[in-house]
Amino acid sequence: MTLRGLFFCAGLLAASWGGAAPAVAKDWSQIRIAAEGSHPPFNYLDERGRLQGFEIDIARAACRKLNASCDFVTQDFEGLIPALIAGRYDAIFSSLSITEQRKAFIAFSSKYYETLSMFVAAKRDGKMSTEPEAMKGKTIGVKLGSTNARYLDARYAPAGAKIRPYLTADEARLDLAEGRIDAILADKTALLYWLEKSPLGRCCQMVGRDVSDPTYFGEGIGIGLRKSDPGLKAMFDKAIATLRADGTYEAIRTRYFPYDIY
Repeated sequence: MTLRGLFFCAGLLAASWGGAAPAVAKDWSQIRIAAEGSHPPFNYLDERGRLQGFEIDIARAACRKLNASCDFVTQDFEGLIPALIAGRYDAIFSSLSITEQRKAFIAFSSKYYETLSMFVAAKRDGKMSTEPEAMKGKTIGVKLGSTNARYLDARYAPAGAKIRPYLTADEARLDLAEGRIDAILADKTALLYWLEKSPLGRCCQMVGRDVSDPTYFGEGIGIGLRKSDPGLKAMFDKAIATLRADGTYEAIRTRYFPYDIY
């Protein structure tokens, strides 16, 4: 495990010692939900500073199924799990991959979407090989605390690539567009959206093959929940299943993506 990973786990343990809620029955008529707010089209802030996006729409629809009043807050990605354990909110809808590492600290709902990862580089580097040995000496940007960061630390750093973590994906994309790094690794769906929709995205294109390794990227994207709240997990599992069965999920998905993401 990297030094950054050790600090991350230490933070989780500290949060769990100091803020885990007791395992008692709770009234879930009010639920507090967190998202990063800088991962479009999944979650982002609109011009009035309100959370929007595919995941936020799914969360709102799930809350309606639960007859619950849900409030939304933003939290930087690396701090999402420690703040959940500390009790600052009750659930995470923020493209959180279901991995064995994270399941040691929190519970997850059933997955509500799944995506691959991909590399993006400047168009002039369109024939870049993305094999670990071929990227020796190159600087790869990645979101701090993400499964992509863990994958790069394990597979690319030992081969000589320079891994540069960023607090947000937007910061990494800006540095790529400005030529300060050679490539970025991130969620494929979000990157395709950036390449198509953002003026900055005109700089760049997908390179190499899709990246998918369950050892690092897990079982899909789920709602992050405290282990001490099994009742809330059961409620969200049922709500997600209902949204799929009655067509609500598909109606929301088609507003954002012309293809399946499950």
